[in-house]
Amino acid sequence: MYPKDLLKLIHYLKKLSGVGAKTAERFAFELIKYSDFELDDLGDLFKDLKKNIVHCSVCGCLIAENICKFCDSNLRDSKKICIVSSFRDVFLLEKTKTYNGFYHILETLISPIEGKEIDEENIIRLKKRIENFSISEVIIALDSTIEGDATSLYIKEELLDYKVNVSRLAFGLPMGTSLDYIDGVTLSQAFVGRQSF
Repeated sequence: MYPKDLLKLIHYLKKLSGVGAKTAERFAFELIKYSDFELDDLGDLFKDLKKNIVHCSVCGCLIAENICKFCDSNLRDSKKICIVSSFRDVFLLEKTKTYNGFYHILETLISPIEGKEIDEENIIRLKKRIENFSISEVIIALDSTIEGDATSLYIKEELLDYKVNVSRLAFGLPMGTSLDYIDGVTLSQAFVGRQSF
């Protein structure tokens, strides 16, 4: 039987997406090999992670300072806004270098089975941004899943009264695929080939 602390470490590592029992055990044994300095540094990083990396109150992206580079109209195309489901998607899209507008993170997609709904405050913030910057295009970059499709339709309905072109990524992507698993070239092509929605 493993020592109590090692079991606890394995338990937490298994909570990571895509990490099973065997991988968690391997990671745990690797961590034991770290020097005291490395473990202290890692511990401090974990302890202060949520304090040092926060969400932008406007777009929802992760920021390390008080200023969000994704909301800076001097650096970004302020006439476009791309809707994604998580801050990770922002970094995936940034790597493609095909988009330079604003982002808006939903965090939750509509899922009747799980009882998840869109946060109304989040949609209100989105509408205010569209008005304040006279946004001309809203790009929906949600996964090609039942939840992504339902949420995309919901957003489209919510924006009917706005003079804005709503487009969605051209998913030459397999149905049910998460953006996490799409290579940069395919994602870039999907972005460039987005269609009115």
